Amino acid sequence: MSRDLPPLNALRAFEATARLNSVSQAAEQLHVTHGAVSRQLKVLEEHLGVSLFSKDGRGLKLTDAGIRLRDASGEAFDRLRSVCAELSQGSADAPFVLGCSGSLLARWFIPRLGRLNADLPDLRLHLSAGEGDLDPRRPGLDALLVFAEPPWPADMQVFELASERIGPVMSPRFARFESLRAAPATALLNEPLLQTMSRLQAWPSWAKHNGINPDALHYGQGFEHLYYLLEAAVSGLGIAIAPEQLVADDLKAGRLAAPWGFSETPAQLALWVPKRAADGRARQLAQWLGQELARSGPA
Repeated sequence: MSRDLPPLNALRAFEATARLNSVSQAAEQLHVTHGAVSRQLKVLEEHLGVSLFSKDGRGLKLTDAGIRLRDASGEAFDRLRSVCAELSQGSADAPFVLGCSGSLLARWFIPRLGRLNADLPDLRLHLSAGEGDLDPRRPGLDALLVFAEPPWPADMQVFELASERIGPVMSPRFARFESLRAAPATALLNEPLLQTMSRLQAWPSWAKHNGINPDALHYGQGFEHLYYLLEAAVSGLGIAIAPEQLVADDLKAGRLAAPWGFSETPAQLALWVPKRAADGRARQLAQWLGQELARSGPA
């Protein structure tokens, strides 16, 4: 059998089909016809002398050989996309794309974006929001700002910026605000607590740290994302739990209060930068973020 690589178009057709598990979707992504993808798959199987797919009802199923090639080709094409993205964005005036959660973007970053642009005018920062689906290893992102716990990935340069501190917050508009703000933390056992589905361990973790039995807590309204949870708290709908950094502005403005303070968690707010793409801009941004976090500080 030839030791040459199969035709690139055949490999591209296979990688897309295996990743999407659909010839039709692969054809759409590659901007070719269904028949063209099918022909390329046949070319690849003939070149390799093995079957890569088997029939599975009305769909396709990868054979063992197909699984091996899917993993290898997926990794290879990811790397090619990444390097090509770096090369195409490698000029000095290319924007620096930073990923972060929607809640962090809306509640902390955007209020400070004007100051960052004034302080670092050459950075040309572009922000990309997501909820748990952002990965700086993928093409299109230069770095990720995230709350996470060590140990850090070996392929990342990680700039630790601040320890995460979480605590209960409520609005003066909340019906029981006056009776609760001078009460001990155990008073929360009588309240239906607001929570976010994206971080169900926040309340139990805080309770343990404050000597409260987590099993004695009971919960009210749930929200998909932290941003919605905090908007509900500001609106006076109940007591939420949040990282201090995300409510610092609300506390200073009096929109929220934190009568029971904040407890440190093992997590850090950190800037993750792939080592393969680390440059001076990432270090410059990390330094600015650290200074801004120290400046905004606790309420």
